[in-house]
Amino acid sequence: MGNSQIHSGRSFRSQFLPQEQAEIDQLFGALSSDKSSLRTSPRSFSLQALKDHVGGALPAGMVTRLYDGMRRVDLTGTAKGPSENVSHEQFTISMSYLLKGNSEEKSLVILKMISATEGSVKAREVQKFTEDLVASVVHVLDYRQELRGWMQKEAPGAPSRVQVMAARLLSKMKLPDGKKLLEPEQLDCVCSQAVIEDWVFRAPFVATFLGVVIHKGLLILSTSLSLATLIPERHVDQGREFASVLDVLSVIYIDAHLPREHRHRWHLLFSSELHGHSFSQLCGRITSQGPCVALLEDHDGHVFGGFASCTWEVKPQFQGDDKCFLFSISPRMAVYACTGYNDHFMYLNHGQQTIPNGLGMGGQHGYFGLWIDVDFGKGHSKAKPTCTTYNSPQLSAKEDFQFHRMEVWAVGDFKSQPAKSNKSILDVDLETKILLEVSGRSWHSEGLREALDDA
Repeated sequence: MGNSQIHSGRSFRSQFLPQEQAEIDQLFGALSSDKSSLRTSPRSFSLQALKDHVGGALPAGMVTRLYDGMRRVDLTGTAKGPSENVSHEQFTISMSYLLKGNSEEKSLVILKMISATEGSVKAREVQKFTEDLVASVVHVLDYRQELRGWMQKEAPGAPSRVQVMAARLLSKMKLPDGKKLLEPEQLDCVCSQAVIEDWVFRAPFVATFLGVVIHKGLLILSTSLSLATLIPERHVDQGREFASVLDVLSVIYIDAHLPREHRHRWHLLFSSELHGHSFSQLCGRITSQGPCVALLEDHDGHVFGGFASCTWEVKPQFQGDDKCFLFSISPRMAVYACTGYNDHFMYLNHGQQTIPNGLGMGGQHGYFGLWIDVDFGKGHSKAKPTCTTYNSPQLSAKEDFQFHRMEVWAVGDFKSQPAKSNKSILDVDLETKILLEVSGRSWHSEGLREALDDA
């Protein structure tokens, strides 16, 4: 590409490999040969040419943002204003920066996508750009049929998942005074290029989402984007129709926080809608199934849950490890990791008279960060001010809540549940077994348990 100057005064060299650059050149050739571009120059393309190429894959507003970002690239350093059309150099610079650039290079083009103002923008403009970006990701994935089994879900009266995800990304921004962009009155603050650069670095989803929009919207360099690392495959037994509490954005968010080996596939283990409002059914379907994500929606529309990094077992002790976490999806997205204060990561007990029965994560008996009572449909999230294990706030709308939907998903390589006929009689009366162990006596028949088939 040579040494064309951009507005920062630095030389530019394409970061694409030769075969990638050839694909970039091919797309530019197609765009610049469009009838709407021929009226100006054979080596540039118009907004209409870009819209014709993209079709319905992206919202019109995002296509315009991409176009403006490209044509506002200043090749001469004289800042005479944006060009009327996009040249080959402008196109290559923009694609190179957005797809392969560092945080500084990405921020230069993002600023031009947000506003024609040089050097700074208002926080309100960044908010609108972020919402447009997130909405465009959902739009293009749906248009290209790349949702991998997930859907877009909107709850009546609640903030849209697009707004919730955008708010989460914006929470990573540090304003010039050092504060985070959290309050409405901060939206009039001016954000410099340095603020945007720092934000792009702190919120990697911004770059990821821009990549999805470009790769899938423009159908360029698609082989370099693996959606399997972004969206897990969704599996439900027997091909049953099932509308999850989760949508594609919330799955993307939770999945990004899982250990890498568990991100590629989610398999439904339990749904209160499919399997009944039964704690016994819940225990029977989630035990010995490996790491999983549990979530629920309370009667006030709050959606929250936790990741169990170890397989669930029915026993009167806490279990799990420090890879567990709690999370919230609505009305805000957040993940709460372990603090190291204690090891009360996971708890599951059933059928006891003297020990609490239910499913819990974090805190302590009677004061869990997340608790599902054996009286299915009831629970609590007690944090004053935060859960000791996960530093999470109250996740539900009310401290003691009722819920109408619960789901549990096995994550990673799913191992099917052993057949119920293989269950030993020694596992049936857990209470008696526990009382015997407490008193120092043992089951003499424990060693007579028959070996289970590996199949």
